[in-house]
Amino acid sequence: MKKLADIDVRKTVKVENLLSTGNLRERMLALGLTQGALIDVVRKGPKNNLTVYNIRGTKIALRQEESSLILVSCI
Repeated sequence: MKKLADIDVRKTVKVENLLSTGNLRERMLALGLTQGALIDVVRKGPKNNLTVYNIRGTKIALRQEESSLILVSCI
């Protein structure tokens, strides 16, 4: 398994696990980051700090610190 932060642009991956806890975990679950959800990596921002993802039809930007807490597998 890889971290979401390490996935290249224009790749699709599947969520395997969340390493976050507390309020951050609840936020991620509310955004649709549940086990088995498909994520498209749309584009990376300057310095790769922010990355835009397509999650269940919604574009969401996550910081590198947040996306590195999401374990994914390539499909």
